[in-house]
Amino acid sequence: MDIKIFDSAQELDAFAADLIVSTVQNKPAPVLGLATGSTPLGIYAKIVEMHRRQNISFQHVTSYNLDEYVGLTPDNDQSYAYYMKSHLFAHIDIPSNQTFLPNGMAEDLEAECSRYDSMLQEQPVDLQLLGLGHNGHIGFNEPAEALTGGTHAVKLEQETREANARFFASMDEVPELAITMGVGSILKANHILLVVRGADKADIVKQALTGPITTDVPASLLQTHPRVTVLLDREAGRKLA
Repeated sequence: MDIKIFDSAQELDAFAADLIVSTVQNKPAPVLGLATGSTPLGIYAKIVEMHRRQNISFQHVTSYNLDEYVGLTPDNDQSYAYYMKSHLFAHIDIPSNQTFLPNGMAEDLEAECSRYDSMLQEQPVDLQLLGLGHNGHIGFNEPAEALTGGTHAVKLEQETREANARFFASMDEVPELAITMGVGSILKANHILLVVRGADKADIVKQALTGPITTDVPASLLQTHPRVTVLLDREAGRKLA
């Protein structure tokens, strides 16, 4: 694991964006695994800036998102499809038919999960961007006695719903179900980029990166991957030696 700690959000965002853009520039048909939430916002803004100022093209890029809420249409402003369009896809030249998210409106969720996994097998992810939940989840893979390897529908833990409630008008509007890549799907990426910010994540960062490998902390399974880059702000990394 390559762990880097930054003194400023701007430095962290720039480093992450450079890493992603380097993958885009150095591969003929790069496949990016993308994440949502507050963590990647500065990174996506930097990528958009690099696209505009340096004329970097994303026309040859394919992207797969980690997850999507069940029951939210793509035009719902809290769906991850809407998030990705608003913060990245509408501002770069990536073709819309090369950007993929799980379909949270699918009538048959099991079939949708199988469809998504089949696409991931056909186009393995070169670089997977991840955030880290307070309880150690990656994607929406919540702590459990056993974890599902492939893409699956999951009932969200109350803690996770409460953490995401700030994006909704009320807690009642936060979906209870989501479709997420499984930990096995995530670990198939060639390179994983984990980004974590804030003092409130310091304990779980230490558990995930230096503690025992356990399904009680799903992110700890990243320790088994041969190529993980971890980017932390000073507060998130304060409990690491």
